[in-house]
Parts: sequence; C-alpha cells; structure tokens
Amino acid sequence: MFFNPSRDEARLFIFETWRKRREKSLLTPLEDLAAQLIEKHPEYFSVFEDPERFGDYDYSPEQGQPNPFLHLMMHLAIEEQISIDQPPGIRAHFVRLTHQFESEHDAQHRMMECLSEMIWQAQRNRTQPDAAVYLDCLSAS
Repeated sequence: MFFNPSRDEARLFIFETWRKRREKSLLTPLEDLAAQLIEKHPEYFSVFEDPERFGDYDYSPEQGQPNPFLHLMMHLAIEEQISIDQPPGIRAHFVRLTHQFESEHDAQHRMMECLSEMIWQAQRNRTQPDAAVYLDCLSAS
C-alpha cells in the first residue's frame, strides 16, 4: 500500500485517526497501524487532540521542537519499507536492530535517524535520495 499525502493531508489523517481511536470507531488497517504508533508516543497526545491549534503549526529545528507529524509519518514509512523489504535488506536491518535495542520501537527510531540522514544528504546535494546512504548508515549502527 503506497501512502504519499501532502502535509495537510498527513496531518488530517493523523488527527482523524486519533479521534477515531479515542471514540473506538472502526479503523482502516492503515489507520489502525497509525493509531498503534500514536499510542507509543503519549508525549504527542495533546497535539493530536487539538487540530485547531496544531493543524497549521510550523515546527522548525531552530525552535528545538520535534515535529510529531513528521515523526509519525516516518514511522509509517519505515513500517511500509519493512513490510515490502524495500530497499532490499531493510527488513534484515530492522531485525538486527530490534535484537540490538531489544525493542522494535527503538530500532525504528534508529532507522529514522538514518532515513533522515539520507533525506538531508539528498536535499543538500540536490539529488534523489540514495538508498545506499540509508543502508550504509544502518550497517554502521
């Protein structure tokens, strides 16, 4: 399943998913996965429960605030990568990191650092993201 929303669509998806989970409404499989990930991040509950305040809020590195929406969407991207083993070998890295950290969630956070590095290098170099950068970073973990 390929999921590539805009910023506003991603935020709406997260707000609606969290509202539906709290109301015990029926969720799609993707919403259920997102809700499970949200539940692992109680520090973001107040953000996801207040779309009026945080729907258009801009997070910047200069403010020192992590972007909870970006964080959750990266978790979803990593979940998709693992499920289809794309880039090839990503699932093996996930298994290895899960054993290393004794936590799937902590393994994904380490993977997120490497995914961020790949994206940052692509932006800096004005190139397409290079899976080799991602996989090399994971290998060094």
